[in-house]
Amino acid sequence: MSHVRVAPEFHLILEPMSGILAKEREDILEYSLDGLSTYVDELDKIADDMMNSLGPDKALLSSFPGREKAAVTAGVWTNIFYGFIGGLILMFMVTLMMKLGGVLHG
Repeated sequence: MSHVRVAPEFHLILEPMSGILAKEREDILEYSLDGLSTYVDELDKIADDMMNSLGPDKALLSSFPGREKAAVTAGVWTNIFYGFIGGLILMFMVTLMMKLGGVLHG
């Protein structure tokens, strides 16, 4: 809440964000929140980073440059691995059923 003293001898101040010109009074307590804006900006960056962590194609705050698609690549390779293992188990079960079916009927 910064303000500009327009006419100190008449006690006039201007609040530049809203453009309000007012008389300065002694009975009003004034506290500047400018020091807190850096903390709010830091919390805003952290909140944006938390929202970016929900999508695999967004860059994270503490990641190295060029690592935006790392989660997508890791997900593809993980799915390939689990698909291969699932396929092997399915092939083993089908082969086992064919062997057992041939032994029982044969």
